[in-house]
Amino acid sequence: MIAGQIQDTMGKELGFTVSIGVSLSKVLAKVASKWKKPHGLTLVPGGDIHLYLQKLPIEKVWGIGPNTSAYLRKFGISTALDYARKGEEFVKERLSKPYREIWQELNGHSVYPVVTESKSSYQSISKAKTFTPPSHDEAFVLAQLSKNLEAACIKARRYKLAACRLILFLRTQDFRSAGVELSLDRPSAFPSDLFVHLKEGFKTIFHSGTLYRQTGVVLAGLKPERNVQFTLFDDTARIEKMARVYSAVDELSAKYGKYAVHHGASLQTKLQVRHEGERGDVPQRVKELFKGENNRQRLGLPVWKIDV
Repeated sequence: MIAGQIQDTMGKELGFTVSIGVSLSKVLAKVASKWKKPHGLTLVPGGDIHLYLQKLPIEKVWGIGPNTSAYLRKFGISTALDYARKGEEFVKERLSKPYREIWQELNGHSVYPVVTESKSSYQSISKAKTFTPPSHDEAFVLAQLSKNLEAACIKARRYKLAACRLILFLRTQDFRSAGVELSLDRPSAFPSDLFVHLKEGFKTIFHSGTLYRQTGVVLAGLKPERNVQFTLFDDTARIEKMARVYSAVDELSAKYGKYAVHHGASLQTKLQVRHEGERGDVPQRVKELFKGENNRQRLGLPVWKIDV
């Protein structure tokens, strides 16, 4: 079996064990991969899905965090099986697209395709982050949105793309969303060009006193930066200087880690942890480094238990 060969190859070439799940969808495979650890190999056929979901707490399902699980428990949903057995109308009426897709995947319908090739073209790039506890602090929420923008721009520059439109959205603690779409004066992937638009849009959707749990940014209408034409009113000298600045920023990030250099607009996200309380702020993958890694330079791999 291919999964068994992957386990053997990783053990021989990299020296650590992995647990693998195989099923009808990515989410079910994720559930199966956690069934036997370490070095487990679990197959979940369609007829046995309920056996694996009936004892799995809803908050342990990939893609469902503590806030969403608490919301689902209000409707008597405490396990993955409870969620999978809910009717389609319930899911459509009360949950957003990502959670509807997870519901489909738990029912054995593959929604997330397996893509083996690296993606090289984009029509849009989105970046969103959830933080706990929720906040009504305007400066903190704006800082989170600014960090989303920086992250989206980093990816756009990596693929040499520039955005023509900027979409912002905020999600409240009770899962209501508000968004705004803004047209840009000139296509760009430089945060310094986009912050003025971000702040203007933020003012239209932020409501004082409301608790927010998530911020997000979408760079839309992407086009190759080589196709961006300057107008008679553009400050071409400034644009060229900004290109050199961000080229240096990207080089430093590649060498020392993402956000090694970042804008002051997102500074408050560094001063306050994103997830306070029992969930913690530092992922296990950051705490447990492989041989030769350091805090800034790590392999793009999740953490597994290692046989010593």
